[in-house]
Amino acid sequence: MLELKGIDKVYRSRGKEPVQAVRALDMVVERGEIVALLGSSGCGKTSTLRMIAGFEDVSAGSIALRGRPIHELPPARRKVAMAFEGYSLYPPLTVRENIAFALKSAQLSRAEVDRRVNEIARLIEIDDILDRYPRAISGGQQQRVSLARALVRDADLYLLDEPMGQLEPQLRAVLRGRIKSLLAERGMTAIFVTHDQTEASALADRIAVMEGGVLQQFASEKELKSRPANLFVASFIGEPPMNLLDADVSRSDGGLRLSAGSGMSFDIADNGLEAALDKARQVRIGIRPQKIAVGTGTVRVKVVSNQWLGDQSHVAGDCDGRMLIAVTQGRVAARPGDIVPFALEPRHFHIFATDGSCIRHAEAS
Repeated sequence: MLELKGIDKVYRSRGKEPVQAVRALDMVVERGEIVALLGSSGCGKTSTLRMIAGFEDVSAGSIALRGRPIHELPPARRKVAMAFEGYSLYPPLTVRENIAFALKSAQLSRAEVDRRVNEIARLIEIDDILDRYPRAISGGQQQRVSLARALVRDADLYLLDEPMGQLEPQLRAVLRGRIKSLLAERGMTAIFVTHDQTEASALADRIAVMEGGVLQQFASEKELKSRPANLFVASFIGEPPMNLLDADVSRSDGGLRLSAGSGMSFDIADNGLEAALDKARQVRIGIRPQKIAVGTGTVRVKVVSNQWLGDQSHVAGDCDGRMLIAVTQGRVAARPGDIVPFALEPRHFHIFATDGSCIRHAEAS
């Protein structure tokens, strides 16, 4: 188990204002769990990974791995294996020697070292370049060598920084499945950094969403989508992103009315919503594109685009200056400029306060 308590990371440069990259981070990763650190550039995910590995000092807080504090130990004593985004291969060594480098210090037999190197090389499809040098292989191949060098080791924790960012999509999809199987079969605890939601969903048991150095939510992909902790998580998770509408709240017969513009007024049961509102009596409505029905309903939109992606249609429409995107199975017979009805059901609404906090989640479906 890995436990991070109250982790801060502040970068200080002479003559410049300090930059806080990570703030008060608490997180527990269970043994054998695969976790993704997901967020946009500069959100603090790589700084977090490097602090766990020991390549960055912790400004405040503590890190414990399998019950032992490691935040003050040098990297070599942490029993952590890391694959760097920047590869960090040894130029004078062949690919085979790079992968085997960490194994030699473990005093394994030559036969065992060769067996492990060949096994991991076959897994990630670099067995045909083992006798080449780093300068003679592509960036994608170098990235796979860095990944192999980490995964071949015996470690308590595996840290992977954008492990497949340089690979072509088809190979990336194949390797995701293979690496997930390897980690799961061997009970390896792993944390990887990515900005790719598909990669996070495919590999991770849980996803830690970060923004501005703050952990926004740490949960499974299903929970992130169905019960987002706040407006940031709701809008960040999902492809296409959640539709968001500003709405005024007023009383209606037996409940509340959410008014989001011309043709978009929705009556909902109160159920404590009014008590949670701020004085402005305004909210933001969120609805997933997959929950909007096309061809029926009372909301009329002017089609801006209609994309067929091979198994579903993404229809974007303008309603009184507000853009809505709907995702539906099958083709939609609509061209840009056509007026098409959309159905938005209040039971599918996530409702957020103006400060971004979540007031109400959509009903389970």
